[in-house]
Order: sequence, then C-alpha cells, then structure tokens
Amino acid sequence: MTQHLDSKRLQRPGYGTVLAAVLGLVAALSLGVIGQAKAVAAEKAPADRWSDRAHGFASLAGGTTGGAGGKVVTVTDQASLARYAAAEEPYVIRVPGAIAVEPFGSDIVVGSNKTIIGVGDTGEIVHGELHLNPGTHNVIIRNLTIRDSYVEGDWDGKTTDFDAIQMDTVDHVWIDHNRFTHMGDGLLDIRKDSRYITVSYNQFTNHNKAFGIGWTTNVLTEMTIDHNWFYGTKQRNPSADNLAYAHLYNNYLSSQVADGDPVWTYGNWARGKTKMVIENSYYDGVQHPYQADATAELVQRGSILKNTSGRTDAWGTAFDPRSFYDYRLDPAAAVPSLVSRFSGPQKRIGVTLHVPGDYPSVQAAVDAVPDQNAEPVTIAVAPGTYRAKVYIPATKPNIVLQGTGHDRSDTVIVYDTPAEYGGSTGSATVRIAANDVTARHLTFSNDFDEAAVELKGEQALAMKTTGDRIVFEDTAFLGNQDTLMTDSPKLDVISRVYLRDSYIEGDVDFVYGRATTVIERSVIRALSRGSDSNNGYITAASTWTGNPYGFLITRSKVVSDAPDRTFHLGRPWHPGGEPAAVAQVLIRETELPAAVKTSPWTDMSGFSWKDARFAEYRNSGPGAAPSADRPQLAAADARTYTVANYLKGTDGWAPQARH
Repeated sequence: MTQHLDSKRLQRPGYGTVLAAVLGLVAALSLGVIGQAKAVAAEKAPADRWSDRAHGFASLAGGTTGGAGGKVVTVTDQASLARYAAAEEPYVIRVPGAIAVEPFGSDIVVGSNKTIIGVGDTGEIVHGELHLNPGTHNVIIRNLTIRDSYVEGDWDGKTTDFDAIQMDTVDHVWIDHNRFTHMGDGLLDIRKDSRYITVSYNQFTNHNKAFGIGWTTNVLTEMTIDHNWFYGTKQRNPSADNLAYAHLYNNYLSSQVADGDPVWTYGNWARGKTKMVIENSYYDGVQHPYQADATAELVQRGSILKNTSGRTDAWGTAFDPRSFYDYRLDPAAAVPSLVSRFSGPQKRIGVTLHVPGDYPSVQAAVDAVPDQNAEPVTIAVAPGTYRAKVYIPATKPNIVLQGTGHDRSDTVIVYDTPAEYGGSTGSATVRIAANDVTARHLTFSNDFDEAAVELKGEQALAMKTTGDRIVFEDTAFLGNQDTLMTDSPKLDVISRVYLRDSYIEGDVDFVYGRATTVIERSVIRALSRGSDSNNGYITAASTWTGNPYGFLITRSKVVSDAPDRTFHLGRPWHPGGEPAAVAQVLIRETELPAAVKTSPWTDMSGFSWKDARFAEYRNSGPGAAPSADRPQLAAADARTYTVANYLKGTDGWAPQARH
C-alpha cells in the first residue's frame, strides 16, 4: 500500500513481555479492568450443559467422532438426508428445519462415520425412523426432534415397527439432546449386542414403550444413560436386557402415564444378566421406579423418590463406572431443574469443527463449511502455532473462528509473506471475504523479518477483511507495516468491522483501509523504527466520501516505545489517487503516549490531511496536548459519532450490545 521507509526497528520485543505489559495497560482503561468485566459476565451467564465430545462408554475404545473430518452439508429434504446419511464417506449433516418422511414410517438408513445434527432447536424428522444396520459404527445423532409416526389406536405398537431410532449390532453411537415423541413402536431401540453407546440429555415423551435395550442372550452391551427426561411415558424408561454394563445417572422420570397397569408400567428395569448402576436420579410419580430380575445386579445410590410406589430393587455389586471413565455427578435434588432446562434440542447447539481434532488445519475446517452457510459454524482451534495462511471466501459466511486456549497468545495463526511476493493482499496471513465472521481468543501474525532483507514491497499483513459484520474479540494482530487492513469489496460498498478487548501493533499505516471500523477498549502499540523524527503512522484510512463513518478508536490506549513526538496518528490514503477516498478517523476518549506528534496528522501522496475528516475528542495522556493542528470534535457532534452509529448501518447491526 505505502512506500517502504528506512530505519525500521530491528527486533520485535518478546510477545510474552509485551502481553504482560498490555494486560497491565488494559487494566488501567477508564471503564475498568476487562478481566473483571469478563468474570462478572461469566458468573451471570448459565453454564452450558453440553460438550461437542462424546462422554461415557461412547468415549472409550477409540471414541465416537461421527462425521468429523468429512464435509459439512445442510439438508432440507428427505432425498438429500437419505443420500448423505447412507454415503460411504464421512459427513456432518445439518438439519435446519422439519423433514417429512414418506411413505409414513419409512427408514432413513444411517451409515458409519456420520453426524446428523439439528441446527438450533429447529431440526425435525417427522413420520420417519433413523435406522442403523448391523456393522454400522461411529455415529452421532444430536439436537433433533423425531416425532409423530404413531398409528392411531395401536398403543402397544403391535402392527408397526416405527421407532424413532433403531440399531442392531452397531458400535460407538452417541445420541444426545434429542426429543423423541409419539412414535409407532419404540422411541429408541438399541438391540442385538450394540456396544459403546451413550444416550444423554434427551427427552422421551408422549409414548408407551420409550427405550428398550438388548434382545439378545449375549452380555456385551456397554451403555451410559445420563440427564435424560422421561415424561408422559409408560414403560421401558429404559428396559435393559442382558447388558454387560448399564450406567444410569442424573435421569429425571416424571408424569408417568397412569393407566392402572400394575406390571407393565415402570421406570428402569435391569433384565436378564444386566449389571446396572443408578446414581442421583429423580423419580416423581413413578410406579416401580427401578427393578431387577433375580439374575441381574442393580446398585442404586443417591436418587430421590417422590410420590412413587412399587418396586425399588437393589442387590449385587454390579460395577464401578469410574473404573471405565470420569464423569460429573449432579446432586439428585438439582436434576428436575437441570434436566428440564437443558435436555432436548438447544438453540445454541450447532456444528463445531475442531482443529486439529476433526480437521488437520484451520483452512481444512473452513473448506468443510457449506457454501452459503446460513447458521453459525464454530471452528474451534486448539492451542498451538499454526504456520499457514487462511482464507475465508465470500461463499462461506457465518463462521466463528475461536481459539480454545486460556489466553489469545496460546493460539497463533502466523505466516511470513511480504507484499513483494503476491502484493499487499497476497501477503495477508488471514483473509476474510465472507460476511458475519467472528474471531475470538486468537493471535494473527505476519512475522516477516523486514530488518533481515531489503525489498521494495515490505508491507506484510497479519489480517485483511473485506466482508461485512466482522467481529474480533480478545484478539491480537502482530506485524510491522500494514498489520491490519479492514476493507470492502469496492469503494462505494460499506463493510463494518468491530474490534473489542484486542491488541494491535505495527509502525507504518498498520490500521488501514476503507471499512467502517470501530476499535474499542483495546491497546494499540506503535513500534519504534529507530528514528528521532518520524517513526510511522497508526492509521491510513481510505473512507469513501459518501460514507460518514470510517475509523473510530474509542476508550482505548495507545502505547509506544518510540521517542517523544515522533509518531503520527494517521494520514489520508487515496489508493491509486482516487479522489473519492476521503479518510475519516475519530480518536475519542483514548489515552495517547508522549510519542504522538504535536501535529499528529500528515499529508500522503500529494493529498493534504486538512482535506480529510480527522478529529479527536476528549483524549488524555501526554500525547493529547492541544495544538492548532489538532481538530477537536464538537460536543454536539460527539453524540452522532458513537459506536452504535458507526456500526448500525441499514440493518441495525449492534455487536457491541452483547457486552
């Protein structure tokens, strides 16, 4: 973008040292300590009662990963669901609405290495069954409602076999956060020596035979059943026949169907040679809460019985679940509240793609996201340094790129390309062309060593955005010249970017472009280039003249190791001499260091800074001393140039309102 300047600094300080200093500086911001604000928010927010990883028996013997590593597809009709579910290759199959299955009660065959997941709480399979044939393995079914294949008048399900999910002789299946209701036979039938199964956080309702397991004389099946809600059901809640190990904990049985049947109305039943452990469950209004055949073993501890009658069998030693896996056991008294709130489909459960667990690289995960993606997909990046470029094309909106470490410095995406090789855009370590992308808890870096070589094009971007509604939270951008470019597809197209609680460093024009960009509650580090007169420029805006809002830096702090009065706040960039690119930059309520020049704005490429739209408002610090060459925003105008007005556009976008 800009001409290379000599006398650049020789070495970036150690990032750990910089980070420690930044954290101290952030703590001094006028609105308080960011860490404290986050802690308060965490205390107020309810803890999510789910994970994207299978637990219990499904986590053993290699684990259950479903379609991880495969392409992500979104299906809205039966033909597409059936095609992808039965395919030989792995798929993550998203269901964003109701799919009615025809003919009534028909099967959708699910093959190995599949994840079928409802988007938010809207995904439904109506009048049909998900069927896993013998030999199927590694399947995840989550966040769906499967309903309404009941045949009127056939309460006992004798004329049909219309289950919600049925499987025979399968292994490694995780069934989680679904709602099963009003089907034709069983809601969930897990049969014939199926192994390594976990059934968690589901709702079984409005049905006779809820959940049956077994139908074999072999004793092989291992199953974890936790945090499920059985209500408006009669029997098989569950019925477990010849299970090697059945671990039931924190389940809630309530509002059992009361038809006066003294035998076949019951809660949990350990049949045959089953070894069953029940822990901290809650039975309310249940006949025969738990019972065992004389040949079975059943251990019960910690459960609560309310308004119950009939059998509560317990004999034998069964087994110790903790000898197989760790788990969190909630108090039985908390179960009704927890399970009624967090079981069944959840709006915030969607698709999370794990790097490197599911995909070997960030780019591979991005590539797996379906084109024209309409619902958020999270790419969870494990701590580490990822030396590779990443490109999110315009065809893949609604991505959340999230580091999973304790600190943003734990997860770094870095490359070292200068503009000499591929131009300014080609130098960018990460490029975001899609709309509605959020990045959190990450560091983006271009560590090209400009001191080691002499090139004409030494600009080296850590990040370039052209999409609209881009959010960066708790992120860091490391570079020298042109570190962060927030742009738009063309001059008269307005894109918006919001940065909060972040860190940006550089020396020449290291925050630049034509996008409407708000930087709030962040630290900007102006690096010294070793000059005693001119060490660089923070901003180089190229705002379209028809856009009143360019860059807003607010409630932030600028720091620098440059000598006093050697750094500019910015200069007006007119790409290719474009006269309609008229910079707009407002720095308000921000602390400025002594390194800022007394006349902080300067000309660029023959264009006067005085023709641009530069202003300050209520800044502080040794670099904020007033002078004749420092335009100040009038108090009346300050009510217009706010974070909300910069970002709202024509669609009312307000990412700052989440904080």
